[in-house]
Amino acid sequence: MHADTRYHAKAPRSLSFGAALALNGAILAGLIFSAPNFLPKPQNKPFEGKNIPLPVPPPPTPAKPQPKKVQPRTTSQPLARDPIVPTRSEATIETSTVLPDRLPTIEKPADPGPTLVVDPPKPIPALIGASQDPRYLRDFQPEYPSQEIRAQRDGVVTLRVLIGADGRVKAVEPVSATSDAFFAVTRRQALGKWRFRPATRGGIAEESWKTMTVRFRLEDAR
Repeated sequence: MHADTRYHAKAPRSLSFGAALALNGAILAGLIFSAPNFLPKPQNKPFEGKNIPLPVPPPPTPAKPQPKKVQPRTTSQPLARDPIVPTRSEATIETSTVLPDRLPTIEKPADPGPTLVVDPPKPIPALIGASQDPRYLRDFQPEYPSQEIRAQRDGVVTLRVLIGADGRVKAVEPVSATSDAFFAVTRRQALGKWRFRPATRGGIAEESWKTMTVRFRLEDAR
């Protein structure tokens, strides 16, 4: 019997190594996917609480009653002070049991005469301030100064006027003004053409001061 001595070609080593690696990878993958089925799943157990006994403090010790102090009784009576306080006086009073024949007469005061009744002073009536006379309102606004028109400037003038008992302006005092030109035309208009109903006190006209304001606008001057 003869052994088969024919030449067999050997498989390349790289092919054998790749096949072994693929086989091991398949086995490892199977283990990974099948591993959850082999391991038991943990089961959630309900939480069980336990009561821990706390130490009970001992009851407080009751306070001992204090013995009452008894005052000893005395047989002596309390002494009261004399309510009458002795004082020293040098005045002498003489008394008598004999009544006089007649009592002394009491002199009457002199007659002061008739009583004069003075009436209380009457209150001073309040002052009713002056007001513009509506019949002269058309003459209130002064003429617009020409230099202020050329300067294209508006103006405001505030002044105090002394109003006489006849309603005319007797004096003018400046308070404020945009310019001297505005005050000059306002002063001239007040002394010449302003008329008022005078102030009265108890129905009687009297002088009084009044503050007035005059405004100048370019739109009114055109």
